[in-house]
Amino acid sequence: MAKQRVIPGFGLSMGITIFWLSGIILIPLAALFIKAAGLGPAEWWSILTSPRTLAAARLTFGASAAAASVSVVFGLLVSWVLVRYEFPGRKLLDAIVDLPFALPTAVAGITLTQIYAPNGWIGKILFEWGIKSAYTPIGVFIALTFIGFPFVVRTVQPVMEDLGHELEEASASLGAGRWTTFRRVIFPMLVPALITGFTLAFARAIGEYGSVIFISGNLPMKTEILPLLIVKQLEQFKYEAAAVIASGMLIVSFGLLFLINLLQRRLNWQTR
Repeated sequence: MAKQRVIPGFGLSMGITIFWLSGIILIPLAALFIKAAGLGPAEWWSILTSPRTLAAARLTFGASAAAASVSVVFGLLVSWVLVRYEFPGRKLLDAIVDLPFALPTAVAGITLTQIYAPNGWIGKILFEWGIKSAYTPIGVFIALTFIGFPFVVRTVQPVMEDLGHELEEASASLGAGRWTTFRRVIFPMLVPALITGFTLAFARAIGEYGSVIFISGNLPMKTEILPLLIVKQLEQFKYEAAAVIASGMLIVSFGLLFLINLLQRRLNWQTR
């Protein structure tokens, strides 16, 4: 007699999973490529290699990678402070980390523009030093760092909490200094989580739109990002061109994420 289970079995669960993934991911992506297929290979190549598209791609992927890298460094530092130290206002600081998650991206973009504009609180100081942040690629980098930073903290923080202090105490008992303990004992165990945080921040930054359009200035060939270029193509009723740019962006993003995940799996295998 077959054993009855309280929760649904594999067949029903798999059917619901495939139905959900198809409706949310697979069908929309298929529709995107079908729309882009309305243009031939020569038109694809012409659109994807146009100077405007290449400039937007360099800014989008370059700023996203730079922002994710900076988020990894400071995300590790913030996670360390939140986990290893007790101080007044710790819970408030921990809650502030999630602010970019809750704040609408358009609101974040307007706020960052007001702060980093030449007459803003921080922008005024930077401008006196000869640094113009808003309406430049630096502004794009700032916005992408703002929205990607929490991903790193929330990925690294649980792993760091699970490590405990036993490893540090054991390392210290063997005569290792603090820096040696961190570099050779703690940090290698955090690398997979850091790569995951980088991947999430990078993927989030590539598709960011709302927080960037205000602070970037949206200057073609200078501060225009790929999502904005896609929107402009749609506004001009060039649906196939927009689909081609989106498809190319999706292919490159998937390839980069695949390589990052492959590297993460290799590191996980080496640390076992």
